[in-house]
Amino acid sequence: MTTRYPNRYKALALSLACALAMPLTAHAQNDAREQQLEQRVAQLEQQLNELKAMIQAQKTAPAPAPAQNMAAAPASATPVFSSAPGVSVALHGFISASAFSQNKSFTYGNGQNALFPVPGSTGSLSGVDVRNTRFWLDFKGAKFAGNWTGGGRIEMDFFGGFNGVGAYSQQQPTPRLRQAYMDLVNPESGTTVRIGQQWDFMFPIDNTPASLAHIAFPLGFGSGMLGWRYPGVVVMQDLNHGSTGAQWRLDVGAFEGSWNGPDGPVNNINYKTAGNAGFRPQIEARLHVQDKNWLAYFAAHYSRVDLRGVGGTAPTPIQSSVKSTGYEVGGQWKPGPWTFKGLAYTGNGLGEIFGAMSQFGDIQESGGFVQAGYSFTPNWSLYAFYAYSKPDTRDVITWLGNGSTGLLRNRQAALSLQYTAGSYDLSAEWMHDKLDSTSNGVNRKTTTGNQVSLNALYHF
Repeated sequence: MTTRYPNRYKALALSLACALAMPLTAHAQNDAREQQLEQRVAQLEQQLNELKAMIQAQKTAPAPAPAQNMAAAPASATPVFSSAPGVSVALHGFISASAFSQNKSFTYGNGQNALFPVPGSTGSLSGVDVRNTRFWLDFKGAKFAGNWTGGGRIEMDFFGGFNGVGAYSQQQPTPRLRQAYMDLVNPESGTTVRIGQQWDFMFPIDNTPASLAHIAFPLGFGSGMLGWRYPGVVVMQDLNHGSTGAQWRLDVGAFEGSWNGPDGPVNNINYKTAGNAGFRPQIEARLHVQDKNWLAYFAAHYSRVDLRGVGGTAPTPIQSSVKSTGYEVGGQWKPGPWTFKGLAYTGNGLGEIFGAMSQFGDIQESGGFVQAGYSFTPNWSLYAFYAYSKPDTRDVITWLGNGSTGLLRNRQAALSLQYTAGSYDLSAEWMHDKLDSTSNGVNRKTTTGNQVSLNALYHF
């Protein structure tokens, strides 16, 4: 009996200790679970906030500038990835291939960058060109300050030339930077500020002719339509922000100056051209209106170029400066299966923005293009195109040897039969061009050129 009670007391003490320890252990476990739950909730809240920021950025940021060819625009949304919290990055682009045959050599190159025939050229050639191939990255959702968000674009193609002059250089085209800009966007006021290299306003970025062969160098480029890419600052302001119906927008911008010389062997490199003499940017404005199936715009251009060059010592046998002015009106209409595009322009000294068939001087000119397209089925469509450019003959002759090369008038026509299925486009295209020129101001020569191409494009 005396040995049994101590064991009983020990068992009772152990039971009481367990009873007291169990609540304490449960409490500690509950504290750990609550701490883990709080951490998980904080993580979920952070992820939710990042997701909301990305969604809001995608809603409020401006849509990326459309591809030059409507057929080249992505057919479906490209998967988006993130480079930083709240910032989305989308990869877009297209792969292009053209098998071509032509009976003349063309200015700016043969194949996909053929624009108009070289005066007096002879001999036929053929080949396969993939230089239209392009890709770009669109950035959205970066926070700036207040209601302002940001984004940008980097865009490349392969018209930077060929890799050297060796036997295999033709199959190694070099990448070329097309656009590189950043955006600051205020969705409350409908304001966008764009800084960096971009298209000027005379280029019809959302009204280019449809073509699978001529994308980077569109049909009629330089001889019916104008424009080029420059570093600059642009402000785009919605005029009836938040309203329904047709949307109005006013764009104003200042772009880097440009000209073909002077300054001897350093022409057009290291910024030493007449367009960069002093602080004389190209100033442009554009009024744009767009509704569901149509758009229209009016653009104006102005700059003054000092032909004496950066050092002010270059000889100027005709005049010391050129005032470059231009005015353009254009539009697009899509009634049912039809698509109509066109523009008309006039101006003076427009060589700096690809005018006057890239002839530089105090040259007055007028021109434009029209295109009609009809979709027979959701897959098949036919396009007919015509462009016209007429620099003033007396001005061209006056500037011969001082920037002008003697190109007097150009007419270009094209027909294209196109098949579209999903992300693929196929076409057969014929382009015909007729160019009037002079080599000395007295003689006249007409050169005609033709190009036939089979084209394939895959966009992503």
